Amino acid sequence: MSKNPDTKPSLEKNASDSQEVEDVQVKQEELDFAGDSTLPPPPTLSTEEERLLWWKVDLRLMPILSLMYLVSFLDRGNIGNARLNGLQDQLNLTGNKYNIALTMYFVPYCLFECPANLVLKRFRPSKWLPGITVVWGIVMTLMGLVKTYPQLVGVRVCLGVAEAGLFPGVVYFLSLWYPRHMLQWRVGLFFGAASMAGAFSGLLAYGINFMSGTQGLLGWSWIFILEGIATVIVGILAFFVLVDFPATAKFLTLEERSFIVWRKKYDNSSVGEEEHFEIRHLVAASTDWQVWLHILIYFSVIVPLYGITLFLPTIITTFGHNVPVSQLLTVPPYVFATITLFVFAYWSDRIQKRAPFIYAGLLMLLVGFAINISNAPAGVKYFGTFFCVGGSYAAFPGVVAWLGNNVSGQYKRGIAMALHIGIGNFGGAIASNIYRTQDKPRFLIGHGCELMFIGIGLICVPIAVVSYSRINARRDEAFRAATERGEKSLYTNKELREMGDRAPDFRYTL
Repeated sequence: MSKNPDTKPSLEKNASDSQEVEDVQVKQEELDFAGDSTLPPPPTLSTEEERLLWWKVDLRLMPILSLMYLVSFLDRGNIGNARLNGLQDQLNLTGNKYNIALTMYFVPYCLFECPANLVLKRFRPSKWLPGITVVWGIVMTLMGLVKTYPQLVGVRVCLGVAEAGLFPGVVYFLSLWYPRHMLQWRVGLFFGAASMAGAFSGLLAYGINFMSGTQGLLGWSWIFILEGIATVIVGILAFFVLVDFPATAKFLTLEERSFIVWRKKYDNSSVGEEEHFEIRHLVAASTDWQVWLHILIYFSVIVPLYGITLFLPTIITTFGHNVPVSQLLTVPPYVFATITLFVFAYWSDRIQKRAPFIYAGLLMLLVGFAINISNAPAGVKYFGTFFCVGGSYAAFPGVVAWLGNNVSGQYKRGIAMALHIGIGNFGGAIASNIYRTQDKPRFLIGHGCELMFIGIGLICVPIAVVSYSRINARRDEAFRAATERGEKSLYTNKELREMGDRAPDFRYTL
């Protein structure tokens, strides 16, 4: 690493001398956010040095975060495998009781996501995220001991509360570390654990079912108990591995911390982002048109994702397979989904676009669910499940990263993403109730509702692209006109920071 002779990023050329002095002071304050006042000026790194630095960060953050999300998705989705291993019969889940048990997870899960994101910084990620992991691991273990339907519903509610802070917290946490066009690959690595969880769930359920009868417990109980214990172990491990913010990360040198803070904060514009919370950030996020448009796009992917995750074992049994074979047949679609997800995430960051890959995922979903709602043979329908699983999981990281890219300002972004994910995850409650037992084997209502949400996404994604393109074009034209007239900037750097993504130098990602 070599020190940059100009130790501060360049300021607005047209600013006054007094404004330049103020901006230098602001820059120094911004470099020691998260309580570290010892950061030196950012060094100049070669392309190879910067690549190695991000690789160093990846190795520290991504494995433990991915492992935490793997057990999270395993714990929320393994009830689908447990259903086939005796849960439904032993707890007498007749009628829509199973659907209600699924729904009661998502209600507190959605309600607590936004508050959880607001307290993340205060409680520190290295304590908050591992702490909630241990808590839901204990809840999952206790789920294996329930004896009645009300007990099952009660524990599912507790599981939803405990897991609520993980996904939005991790996505927000990653947005504090990585520049916006490096984000989807990391979200993809993190969320790829969810698709791998689907594959592991089928394999584990197949193996654990051989324990049925041990200690007087059926196979479904052991699924919950063993996977819950594994979650507790992962949470304890995370206490020792996870770190907080770039400015306080002890595994980095002071110069490396300074570079990452500078690189992230000056990613969107030359003047960086504002860091201090004000009520206006809450108002700005909740009244931003793009947040609500992205919530619709989120629904178009999350409803199919949860629908296929929670009911894939049941759907496959309608193809004429017995329970053990059905458990094993859930694995290949998730392997396909994991590969597709990583390809989409890498390529999306490479070309710095989100919409084409979200649209490709929606088209895959359209094909998959159209096949499964038809009268096609069982083998063809099983082939269609590859598109259902692959399309939903591959598109999802792009949906999350797209809004994160286009909302500027840490607190506005944190609130916007919590609203996006929190409200959007009510789609899980919808998905929990559209696949009814009486609709076997074609599940016309379930597959039909999925196709409706997919259609919403196919309409909303182009609307977002056109809107962003027009705003970017207007800002480009205004900048060119001002340059030709030789006009100075109308705003100070402080005002531009406060404007966030509404600033004239901010460009939306398409």
